[in-house]
Amino acid sequence: MSTGRTTFTMIKPDAVKRNNIGPILAKMNEGGFRIVAMKYTRLTAEQAGKFYEIHKERPFYGELVAFMSSGPIVAAILEKDNAVEDFRTLIGATDPSKAAEGTIRRLFATSIGENAVHGSDSDENAIIEGNFFFSQLERF
Repeated sequence: MSTGRTTFTMIKPDAVKRNNIGPILAKMNEGGFRIVAMKYTRLTAEQAGKFYEIHKERPFYGELVAFMSSGPIVAAILEKDNAVEDFRTLIGATDPSKAAEGTIRRLFATSIGENAVHGSDSDENAIIEGNFFFSQLERF
């Protein structure tokens, strides 16, 4: 059970390209999440590789790095009680066809690879991922 008050998310290049930033942020707000930090940016291949280093040995790593550096993203730290678990419920399954009705991925993702959003999978990773993108001065 997650006890952390924050989680990390990225709106991925596919969702940004389809102009879904606003509707996805609205779903986050409706889900009770408060935005602590947010930026619109683009990852270089090197930055994407470092962020997803945990998957380096996986067969999809190269595709993931190429995809995540293919266009701008929106990175954000979100706050809510039980943040990690609640956010993972809100975004839904990685495969949008298996995601529950009303979840962000069901509404905005097009495939397992282009699944609209990233969400931290643990309190520990939420801290690591948030620190990757944001200094303490950028958090409110």
